[in-house]
Amino acid sequence: TGLSGSGKTTLAKEAVRQLREHSSAVVSLDGDRLREVFATEAANCQNYDRKGRLKLAMQYAYLCKILSMQGFTVVIATISMFREVYGWNRSHLPGYFEVYLKVPVEELRRRDSKGIYSRYDAGRLQNVAGLDLNVDEPKKPDFEVKIKSTCSVTSLASELIHKFKAR
Repeated sequence: TGLSGSGKTTLAKEAVRQLREHSSAVVSLDGDRLREVFATEAANCQNYDRKGRLKLAMQYAYLCKILSMQGFTVVIATISMFREVYGWNRSHLPGYFEVYLKVPVEELRRRDSKGIYSRYDAGRLQNVAGLDLNVDEPKKPDFEVKIKSTCSVTSLASELIHKFKAR
């Protein structure tokens, strides 16, 4: 989890690549792609408010549970920064391992690969997680990353997987 532009998808892709070297039972899910799957509801701009985002996040959590019950390691990259989701995941997902990418908003604005922060600043976008939409930072993530420019994605994913397997 982490705000938009924090590197969730990038780190998840590399972690999945490394996990698949040792196990073929890995499923990769991404919040942007999941929004496309749940497009009928997600296309409604009201679903970007807290209530809509929470509903989608819980749908994602249930999907992860279904997949994990079938023996898959599920790697999901999504904002879903709500205490209700963290609590549900810890209670219902065996082996739940929470990764939090904590990136300062100034860095997110600098990256802004989707133009989210610039559209917000121009008044063309609302309900941006971490700006006008409050999010709940994880209290005790299993792995927290404070982004450093000196760390490669490959080594970060390796460190994450090592901690995941060691727990």
